[in-house]
Amino acid sequence: QALLVESGGGSVQAGGSLRLSCVGSVSTYSWSCMGWFRQAPGKEREGVAAIGRYGGTSYADSVKGRFTSSKDNAKNTLYLQMNSLKPEDTAMYYCAADRVDGVCAAVEGRFGYWGQGTQVTVSS
Repeated sequence: QALLVESGGGSVQAGGSLRLSCVGSVSTYSWSCMGWFRQAPGKEREGVAAIGRYGGTSYADSVKGRFTSSKDNAKNTLYLQMNSLKPEDTAMYYCAADRVDGVCAAVEGRFGYWGQGTQVTVSS
């Protein structure tokens, strides 16, 4: 069973930055698609970003221009660089991955493997 472990969450003031990491037990290249999701209290989980095997990325409108997803295949690690953070970015952030070929998008049903989450809190 492949494992995904997130880290890098924390508390930051609005306008600040954080970089989340997601280390996998297998090479990130082995995944056809990896993604970042977040869930705020009382809200549904939403897709934030997705990155395909060859590095193509997509982002939710709410984070475009502020968040950047990347991966280091040699380190089995997926990253989410978050800049210009806003209080509404406060949520538990999850990474996800899958091996099934197809369109890579941050849609919850696309992914079969999930990390345990890391909390991000942005204060105003």
